[in-house]
Amino acid sequence: MLYRRFGKTGEMVSALGFGCMRLPVIGSDPTHIDEEKASSMIRYAIDAGVNYVDTAYPYHGTGFTQGGASEPFVAKALQDGYRDRVKLATKLPSWLIKTRADMDKYLNEQLTRLETEAIDFYLVHSLNSGTWPVLKEAGISGFLDQAIKDGRIKYAGFSFHDQASLFNEIVDYYDWSFCQIQYNYLDEEYQAGKQGLEYAAAKDLGVAIMEPLRGGNITNLPPAALAVLAKADVKRTPAEWALRWVWNHPEVSVVLSGMSTMEQVVENVKIAQAAAARSLTAGELGLIEEVKRIFQERIRVNCTACSYCMPCPAGINIPNCFATYNDHHVFDGTPAARQRYAMQSKLAAPASKCVECGKCESHCPQGIKIREELKNITALFE
Repeated sequence: MLYRRFGKTGEMVSALGFGCMRLPVIGSDPTHIDEEKASSMIRYAIDAGVNYVDTAYPYHGTGFTQGGASEPFVAKALQDGYRDRVKLATKLPSWLIKTRADMDKYLNEQLTRLETEAIDFYLVHSLNSGTWPVLKEAGISGFLDQAIKDGRIKYAGFSFHDQASLFNEIVDYYDWSFCQIQYNYLDEEYQAGKQGLEYAAAKDLGVAIMEPLRGGNITNLPPAALAVLAKADVKRTPAEWALRWVWNHPEVSVVLSGMSTMEQVVENVKIAQAAAARSLTAGELGLIEEVKRIFQERIRVNCTACSYCMPCPAGINIPNCFATYNDHHVFDGTPAARQRYAMQSKLAAPASKCVECGKCESHCPQGIKIREELKNITALFE
């Protein structure tokens, strides 16, 4: 296994981290983790050198208001001495926080659920323009300082889901040790993106990468993209191409993969053992750029997620709606797009709530007919 320095923490973490969000389940109930299979997967990865295990309060739950099954399961999987061999990461459910007391309540609950005295890497989960002001007002800085001082957590970080400008603000607000962002060869300019990756690294933050395979979507390439990769001298699976592209960036500390089968664990561990930074040739990077162009040609709405259309008076998250709509078409009707839209509709108003005021279109620098596209989205997803 290859290891990388985790920013200013000085810790050495495995290039591959085990994400415990998509563990195998029995039936269709996300809370019913197949513990025998999942434990074997996690322990195989640790035995192979993986030392970063990532979970979160809501993972493998039925919603976002109560704890899911992932944290208690991880506690079981890390028994028999495995806990001492890994750095454990979990996340404060930011959307449930209203007061400083809430922060202590959830952290203490997570320590109990994880059966541990301290969490190595504690993230403030899913920061965005909605949760960040509330957390600042509630005293997130003081909470993190105290939690580090009293030993409940070792290092403080955050995961991010918003625009690059807000990312920089959050990085500069507190003395974070690390951050977690979405990054893959289709998302160089999405959310924090490459700019955020480089900004965090320049501040000596450890950088954990989520969604390196876009929820598995970029392992299922269209025939034209497969034909491009077939031109390479070295034969690799779509998953290996995607993971190696992320690991090629020296600013990346650890890549999290939400693995669902033992086959995926075995493949990812093998790739991680050889995927050094700057190991892809110029020709190989050129092939990935060709694949990118094939995907981009399938995009239906030319939204750059600048958010000039926001806030929407009806409460619709317009950029998120367009991103999900595009994913549906880019990835040939992937079920993940429908699941994502359903989740978004619980956190913000669905596209069908558009009142056609036109305010968004008057601010859109791309000239998108937003009202018309929201109707298309409603017809598709609702």
